[in-house]
Amino acid sequence: MSRRSFATAPASHEDRVEARLIAIAAEHIRRFGPDKVTVVGVAREAGMSHANVYRFFPSKAGLVEAVVVAWARSVEVMLGDIASAPDPADDKLERFLVAWAKAQRDGLDRDPAIYSAFATFWDGRRDTVMAHRARLRAFLASIIDEGLAGPFQVKDEERAAAFVADAMQRFVHPVLVMETRDLPRSQLEQRYAVIIRAAVRTLVAGGV
Repeated sequence: MSRRSFATAPASHEDRVEARLIAIAAEHIRRFGPDKVTVVGVAREAGMSHANVYRFFPSKAGLVEAVVVAWARSVEVMLGDIASAPDPADDKLERFLVAWAKAQRDGLDRDPAIYSAFATFWDGRRDTVMAHRARLRAFLASIIDEGLAGPFQVKDEERAAAFVADAMQRFVHPVLVMETRDLPRSQLEQRYAVIIRAAVRTLVAGGV
């Protein structure tokens, strides 16, 4: 099979315009906060009319949501790479959970305005953010399923995935992550490291 068959199709003009609008909106969220972002301001910086922006996004809320989804997808890509790696399942699960927790705190520390918007959409159970959550849960379930051949000794795969997700809740639920913003990263990392090791040991021991 030729290399050409693996080539990614070049982005269309509309895709490039949409990506630029999302990038501009992200910068405006960082500078002004999501509440003060305006379609007119984004359009002006993009050199187009605000009516043209509405061709891509139905509203300001839709534009802000697109920024949040772009951030969430970057996390998905990183965690998806871990989930599909050839590591032993117990090592992979530990690495996946550490990366999941770290991505949340990194989002809060590095992009607080965008992460705050992410938390708002999560708390409001927006479909796009719930789809992101479902994909991360699917990654988690796939790792546990892979580990059924060893070393995991779980009795119920769904219950095991729910157990791990519940154990991680404080470190990956964006509203709860924001509540611990004043906790030093070193302390936070120590806390989730203990929880993660305990969760992995429980699956290996067949405790769920």
